[in-house]
Amino acid sequence: MKKIIIFASVILVIFGALVLVTNMQNKEKAEGNPYNKETIHPETAKQLDDPNYQNQILPDQLDQVIDNKETATVYFYSPTCVHCQAATPVVVPMAEEMEINLQKFNLLEFDTMWDKYGIESTPTIIHYVDGKEVDRLVGNQPEETFKAWLEKTKEAK
Repeated sequence: MKKIIIFASVILVIFGALVLVTNMQNKEKAEGNPYNKETIHPETAKQLDDPNYQNQILPDQLDQVIDNKETATVYFYSPTCVHCQAATPVVVPMAEEMEINLQKFNLLEFDTMWDKYGIESTPTIIHYVDGKEVDRLVGNQPEETFKAWLEKTKEAK
């Protein structure tokens, strides 16, 4: 019986240590993150250094774009979305090559914003002109579809 209690105690201590280390790592990554949040989801933390997930736009910034009647192209995604994971490495470099300022909006971190921006699924790319939505592309698409949509978007300034 003593062996079982000792074994269980050791397991609990190891489990507690793992939880503590994981929380410390997540807090460490959360400090200075582009989301201005104290804690971020672990899947978001994994993408912090990925070049495809830079150029983030926050809800307040997007609201300013809309209120100030500016032009923007925004890629709404979730780090846990398999369709986003497939689309991002295609569409982000393509937009960069075309010199389109594709801003990324992380719906996992700002999960209350789905309805506000009319997002039904990810990925969704919305092009705003004069603060109004003029076009959107929903879902993972063939490369040719992304290219044609981005070309059309580039022309609609």
